[in-house]
Amino acid sequence: MVLKVDLTAVMSKPLTTTRRLFSIGHSNHTSEKFLDLLRQHRIEVLVDARSHPYSRFTPHFRARLLQEAVTGAGIEYLFMGKELGGRPDGDEFYDAEGHVLYWRVAESQLFLDGIARLENGIKKYRVAIMCSEENPAVCHRRLLVGRVLKTRGVQLEHIRGDGSILTEAELQAEEDRRRTNGQIGLFEESPQETAWKSKQPVLQRGRRRSHLDDIPSSHQPF
Repeated sequence: MVLKVDLTAVMSKPLTTTRRLFSIGHSNHTSEKFLDLLRQHRIEVLVDARSHPYSRFTPHFRARLLQEAVTGAGIEYLFMGKELGGRPDGDEFYDAEGHVLYWRVAESQLFLDGIARLENGIKKYRVAIMCSEENPAVCHRRLLVGRVLKTRGVQLEHIRGDGSILTEAELQAEEDRRRTNGQIGLFEESPQETAWKSKQPVLQRGRRRSHLDDIPSSHQPF
């Protein structure tokens, strides 16, 4: 059954196009490559939106090591995975298969507080929201956070691994073209065509851990 929710109360701000938020995935980049991407686009604050801020395959992206590298490059680091992460705590945010119910996350007060804080930050700084996936099309930073902010008039711009910028409008147009040509498969459907939830299950029942003990204390830019 497709679950629907009235987003009017959740996404209540009028539409404008004056604010920008950058999006980036750390992928398997080296620290130097990642910092170069941030510098190239003059990012002032990096917002870490990972629920679990560590990486098995790229350990230099553990929160504490990442903060040291980023602040050493003159960029602020802010962890917001608790508010804006794609794997929230609480069984109520998951369906029976382990998909994250984005519509339910978007109604939660913790998430809304995080969105408000992020909106305030992008008024003052060039901000990039970060998760692990290089491709924004499959990441919650676009499918959840970006979708909510888009309705509030925030222009989302995705920094790709080659340094290019892919705007949300361009990404949506590419998805529409591929859909028309029958090139989009089951796990690539747009959030408008399916229940608003994660594309694949992410919850490991009985094995969830917070991993927030590695979160460094830092200056709060906003």
